[in-house]
Amino acid sequence: MASMPDIVPISDLRQDAAGVVKRAAATDEPVFITQRGRPAAVMLSTQRYARTQRELEILRLLARGEIEIEKGEGHDLDRVLAEADELLGRG
Repeated sequence: MASMPDIVPISDLRQDAAGVVKRAAATDEPVFITQRGRPAAVMLSTQRYARTQRELEILRLLARGEIEIEKGEGHDLDRVLAEADELLGRG
């Protein structure tokens, strides 16, 4: 079962910024900041942000690869796997 999102009004953030930052870091889950009851921002731990950026880069590479395949372009499998390992931090 999915957990409820952590939603913090900006007034609470102003009063306890350190606590909200600690919560985001401890849970590794996003904290949604609202202003006047509307979504305004999302706070992530640095680890979660870095992981998300790596995942986005992998998705971009996959999308680019699909386009290249459609064009009939190809790449050496060993090179592709080495680049994937590097992106995943295994290289």
